[in-house]
Amino acid sequence: MANSSVFRQRRNLFLSHLGSYAAIIPAAELVTHHADCEYPFRQNSDFWYLTGFDEPNAVALFLPHKPNGEKYVLFVLPKDSAAEVWTGFRWGTKGVLDNFDADISHPLNELPNLLPHYLEGAEGIAFRVGKHSHLEPLVLKTWSEHLQKLPRSGFSPLSMIAPCPILHDMRLRKDDFEIERMRIASKISAEAHELVREFARPGMNERDLQAQIEKYFLEKGTRGPAYGSIVASGDNACVLHYTANNATIRSGDLVLIDAGCSLDDYYNGDITRTFPINGKFSGEQKALYEITLIAQKAAIKCVRSGNNAENVHMTALQHLVEGLVDIGLLVGNVDSIIEQEAYSHLYMHRTGHWLGLDVHDVGAYRLGDYHLNLEPGMILTVEPGIYISDRLPVPKGQPQIDERWKGIGIRIEDDVLVTSDSVEVLSKNASKNLIDLEN
Repeated sequence: MANSSVFRQRRNLFLSHLGSYAAIIPAAELVTHHADCEYPFRQNSDFWYLTGFDEPNAVALFLPHKPNGEKYVLFVLPKDSAAEVWTGFRWGTKGVLDNFDADISHPLNELPNLLPHYLEGAEGIAFRVGKHSHLEPLVLKTWSEHLQKLPRSGFSPLSMIAPCPILHDMRLRKDDFEIERMRIASKISAEAHELVREFARPGMNERDLQAQIEKYFLEKGTRGPAYGSIVASGDNACVLHYTANNATIRSGDLVLIDAGCSLDDYYNGDITRTFPINGKFSGEQKALYEITLIAQKAAIKCVRSGNNAENVHMTALQHLVEGLVDIGLLVGNVDSIIEQEAYSHLYMHRTGHWLGLDVHDVGAYRLGDYHLNLEPGMILTVEPGIYISDRLPVPKGQPQIDERWKGIGIRIEDDVLVTSDSVEVLSKNASKNLIDLEN
């Protein structure tokens, strides 16, 4: 877990980027699962990134137009022993001052009365409209009232912007602390994949494997899975977001497991491995696996400073299509197949995404017409795949699929850090070479 100096540095940088705009960043709310039961709480990543405060229904104000000692204000739920009997410990206003480095703290119920005061003197407001329905009416009402005072006072917040471009650009480039946390998340995730592959046997249920991998996450002190674990055997692996995880694994099946842990400070791993349940690939499985692995390794080599995520994707795609043409699942000129997307019934997703506090992490991939160059500190997944089923129609001019290929789904995914002079595969401890997967 980061110490307070990490969050303080982030806040100072954020404040410096705000100019004279006042930013309002809400915490997450509790979400009802059913009746009066709620989902386990998960903090809003932007709020966490700036505060390190892990309670719901808080609001943080960042006020660069105010003097030192008044720039960072937290509104939080007050101490309430009766409520804490039911829902657990709260820091309260004093605890926030003593432990979370806030300049000023208030009970949450004072926000409506105090927000106009804190916005006074700001040139504008940084608040994400459309995402925080519980808070948005108050923010818009306060802004409107300030605008109505403009003819008399001559000064009020005139405009509203989203804070996301600033915050998400910061979050895209990981500092040394974040990189180390991501190494740990990827390491634990990789260890779990190794454990479950050794454990897996024909006749088990997919859920048996899910239980083992998530048990390991919890034993290592993480929050648990970073997302709904995918344990897909046989044809189920051709469903990209399969989460039923309730089928019996048959001898001869491949098993695709897409799972990663989330640390106590929300940094995530995201790894996919595909292996034969009985320790031996069939000829068709082996051919497709080798194509996918070659494509993935070539794409990982492209993860370097100055390149971009589009080139990483296109490198993987080029190798996938070449391999599929070689074995007859596609026909024609490779470049034409790519241009016409005549491969999309076999490979229908991008090759990767940013990774960090969110599994599909924030940050731009393009700046207008230009792809964003990779820089040291960026972390992305590299995850090509091949999925062969009857779910999508075969494009015109491409061959119908022979039955012997159907029901094979393969994806290989690693977490990759861009460094100044090379590439670091954070998830390298999860085996993926054929020699390691067969016994």
